[in-house]
Amino acid sequence: MGLPIFALMFALILHTFISTYENLNSAFYIESLIVLIFGIYFIFYLIYRGYQKKITDDVSKVFTRTYLYRYIKKELKSNKEYTLVLISLDNLNDINNRYGIKSGDKVLYEVGLWICKYLEDNNITNFPIGHVKGGDFILGLKGISSEFMTMIELMNLKADDLKIDDIEIKVQVAMNDTFFSNDLEYMVENLFEIKEFKKNKTKDVKYIGEDIKPNELEQYVISAVRSKNFMLMKQDVYNGDKVVMRECFAKLKRPDGKYMHQKSYIKVLNRLRLMIDYDYMILEKSVENCIEESDVMLALSVSPTSIRNRSFFLKLKELIDLNPHIKNRIMFILSEKEYYSYAQRYSDILKNIRKLGVKITIDKMGSYQSSFLYFRELDVDAIRMDGIYTKDIEDQHYYNIVNGFSKMVKDSDTKIWMKMIETKQTLEKIKELDIDYTQGKYLSNLETIYEG
Repeated sequence: MGLPIFALMFALILHTFISTYENLNSAFYIESLIVLIFGIYFIFYLIYRGYQKKITDDVSKVFTRTYLYRYIKKELKSNKEYTLVLISLDNLNDINNRYGIKSGDKVLYEVGLWICKYLEDNNITNFPIGHVKGGDFILGLKGISSEFMTMIELMNLKADDLKIDDIEIKVQVAMNDTFFSNDLEYMVENLFEIKEFKKNKTKDVKYIGEDIKPNELEQYVISAVRSKNFMLMKQDVYNGDKVVMRECFAKLKRPDGKYMHQKSYIKVLNRLRLMIDYDYMILEKSVENCIEESDVMLALSVSPTSIRNRSFFLKLKELIDLNPHIKNRIMFILSEKEYYSYAQRYSDILKNIRKLGVKITIDKMGSYQSSFLYFRELDVDAIRMDGIYTKDIEDQHYYNIVNGFSKMVKDSDTKIWMKMIETKQTLEKIKELDIDYTQGKYLSNLETIYEG
């Protein structure tokens, strides 16, 4: 648009100069120069704005995330019923590493084309689709999700056979609509939660989220943490027939008195930067209510992000200094899906925490790869097997895995812990193994010890 305008300006000035040059005064030359300067500036401004307002992604040739979100926000304002679909190329990182980034870029482009062609073959046109990050595409559809459920499920099935230049493609699909929320940020975050849920489930289990609007959930979490409204429960942990620990569990309370499921608000705590406050609140109340007998320890799950935070460490030190009787009687249970790469820093932090008199357990052993890496690289006091090994301990394969872990940890002077024991048969099978700590409903029920 800038060049035609500039050409017209130049033509007008040139025509005026040729036709009336004998009668022109000096003001004309000055004005013409100013107009030309502004014209050139305007062209460069338009070029700059063009780069700033990029519409399509260079690699996938679909909308950029910025433009897609701007477009969908307008759609949400004018459509009460609207559906978002997340289509994730889960193995893009593997493709980049194995076949090269150029191949990964081609796969992204071809997957984008495949999505568009599939929808057009199903008579759906004029829909926004964008590349939001990595191998993730999001598209918007007018209507509620139930209208597109069958079509999207078939897309997911067809994706199982999708190959590009003999490169195997692994696709995950998630979907929600404005019934969940009409706020784009919450809808997108929920899509990734659904995707992770489906990815980590081996069986066809329906995703069930908290029946609360996302913005309301945030307000409930903020209110509960600030006013310390939560329930604290404990469950005994045994060594043989003797109670050696009590693990504490917490649930935040809503204003209506109902309790929120922990899985629904943990991500909210992280997003709102309230995890440290939450962890310390639970720790402080657990110390007040859970440590009784002098030889029984307190165990509770603490976020690794809190553990690695300096302010949490200082609060922990102050708590132990004020309550010297709890020294060497606290066990922190840690687990995280993503491996923290600064292993030496993490190791130094845990050493300092252990010097305070706090023991460390790595949870989800045999499930999260990071748990095994941490066991290999960090000094810990115990490992806790993932609950699936307790549930399937009758299976010889799982039995052999637990037996192998048991022998391995004994050589490193580390305790092994199994949870979720719910039947006598399971307990008898576990007794055949050299397990240090046992826990579950068959041994001890949950008991409420505090309600705020």
